[in-house]
Amino acid sequence: MKPAEAILREIEAAFEREPHINLHVWPLQMKLDAGILTLEGEVEHIAAKKLALELAAATAGVDGIVDRLRIAPAEAMEDMEIRDHVCDAFVQEPAFADYAIHALVFGKWESVREAPREPTGLLQVEVAGGIVTLNGRVTSLSHKRIAGVLAWWVPGSRDVVNGIEIIPPEEDNDDEITDAVRLVLEKDPFVNASQLRVSCRDRVVTLDGAVPKPKEKDMAEADAWYVFGVDKVVNRLVIVES
Repeated sequence: MKPAEAILREIEAAFEREPHINLHVWPLQMKLDAGILTLEGEVEHIAAKKLALELAAATAGVDGIVDRLRIAPAEAMEDMEIRDHVCDAFVQEPAFADYAIHALVFGKWESVREAPREPTGLLQVEVAGGIVTLNGRVTSLSHKRIAGVLAWWVPGSRDVVNGIEIIPPEEDNDDEITDAVRLVLEKDPFVNASQLRVSCRDRVVTLDGAVPKPKEKDMAEADAWYVFGVDKVVNRLVIVES
């Protein structure tokens, strides 16, 4: 068995080779104890977080990971403000029209909205330290994924823990992920989804098509990364200025 120091050096080298992870600007703390790796620190974006977790998990000698990576928020927000934004997004989302929405306020669950008729689902929102935790139940994988992305879109969110149950359970696959990414891109008002093509294989999403600005290319890629279950994004979008 390799010593812990050698395993940590191997992980750090893998991080150095990954262009989405910049340890010089965004240093991470790593600790390995009995095969359990604790990753802690702030990263620039969702891609850096997911890739760091994937690279670490693929390293021999790592049996489990404690994820304490947080995203640098696009805007500083108090937990209460983040919670309200997430709840507002859920209230306005047509897919959740029949869902009850509850929020944890000062340690007690409060109703943001009760379903207008027999509820088909329940969304529970808790925010602590900029980390959004989602629980409850929904009727499809796509609804779980939409909820997660809407929470990520709040500028103050530093992480989203999506514990929503799917009732009845559904089996996930690449087609489900492809459909979810397409749906998210269509919902993003800053992305022209009509010019984009999405494919997925083994949880790796590939984006093809044309966008008018580099910022839109980056936003489309971020949207794909935000989708629950996506392990990697290959961004082949080209910039064609109008």
